[in-house]
Amino acid sequence: MSNLNVWDRVKLARSTDRPTATDLISNLFPDFLELHGDRLFGDDLAIIGGVATFHGSPVTVIAEEKGKNTEDKIKRNFGMPHPEGYRKALRLMKQAEKFNRPIITIIDTPGAYPGIGAEERGQAQAIALNLKESMKLKTPIIVIILGEGGSGGALAIGVGDTVLMFENSIYSILSPEGFASILFKDSQRAKEAAELMKLTAPDLKELGIIDEIILEGEGLNTNPMIGYKNLEKALEKQLKKLSKLPHTKLLDDRYKKFRKMGVYEESVTS
Repeated sequence: MSNLNVWDRVKLARSTDRPTATDLISNLFPDFLELHGDRLFGDDLAIIGGVATFHGSPVTVIAEEKGKNTEDKIKRNFGMPHPEGYRKALRLMKQAEKFNRPIITIIDTPGAYPGIGAEERGQAQAIALNLKESMKLKTPIIVIILGEGGSGGALAIGVGDTVLMFENSIYSILSPEGFASILFKDSQRAKEAAELMKLTAPDLKELGIIDEIILEGEGLNTNPMIGYKNLEKALEKQLKKLSKLPHTKLLDDRYKKFRKMGVYEESVTS
């Protein structure tokens, strides 16, 4: 594993050279068929979802997409979903449960969109409902953290039986800039804040928040194929393991996993 410092990893996770979810999907799920809409308001392009096969078995893939160029980034709202995006994700998760398809989610967002319209349409409620319902889905869920994993915007599709994290990605309760604004009253101290946040893959693996670090080799930003191959192996292993578990065991383990995280959070904030 590379010996980069925390801020180097933050910059890599945010880099425009880093592959986005559509790149990952086209390599691992070439027959991906995208489905659209939340059946309530509209289709949020910051979240893409649909059906595919992985090594011959059907899966549902749900991902946050930041966009590739300026026009695409604007269309994708820079990977910041609206509530209809999270409702689309939940619709597809329940569809996956109905047809007994494992769910694979890909996290890459600075956070949920904080605009007035998103709040008026129930942003907080949509995120909360996804968290609640994801805990009860009777099908395996594997979470992949690809780049940024920011706040509730990430957690809304972040409940899973296994959480995989690329070695140069980040996962945190908010951005280092936001953390610095709260802690130091100065967003310019983001680099200092990042050192305190325990947001890198090695930190989160040690804390038990994630289950496996996906090594990138030269780095996804330089040669993504090494990371893709390592992820493919990890997915194959985890899907085989999780698919053998009865639903009662799957749900019990999932509850204990996230309950343990809650107990840890209570201990460090009390």
